[in-house]
Amino acid sequence: MGRAVLTTGPSTGPVPGPGAAARVEERTRAAVLRYLGALNRHDADAVAGCVSEDFVNEHTSVLGRGVTGRAAYRERLGGFLADFAGLRYEIEDLVVRDVRAVLAYHMSFRLVSAGNVPVRVRGVFRFWVGADGLVARRVDYWDSGEVTRQIEAARPPGETAASGDIP
Repeated sequence: MGRAVLTTGPSTGPVPGPGAAARVEERTRAAVLRYLGALNRHDADAVAGCVSEDFVNEHTSVLGRGVTGRAAYRERLGGFLADFAGLRYEIEDLVVRDVRAVLAYHMSFRLVSAGNVPVRVRGVFRFWVGADGLVARRVDYWDSGEVTRQIEAARPPGETAASGDIP
């Protein structure tokens, strides 16, 4: 009646047996929610603690900057969290399949480097989680054009972007 389930992932190897897929998916879901919770708490050390040593952080947005490695990622988190004041991710949808997850979100923050302009934008994360329960890779999709539009709309008439600001 029960059937054997065989699941593989980037660093998992075979996980045979009934319920194995459910256990892998629960580990994946827990890792993603732990990571997002740490971001929402603005806890750079906790965020870095949710990712693997060889973590790959990829951005598809023109304004995003990717990085590889936990140490390099942690080094950037302080500045990111400071510039994106009040950062908050609200989950719109979370789909988990094996060691992968796709999370649609609404992200809101005040962009300090642009004069504390409030920004709200939709996006999607794709995650891969290792057997150790750490996020091994994250790809982030968000509309940098929409962010730029909101920043420009908030500027007083006649004011232009200062050097270093997001245009």
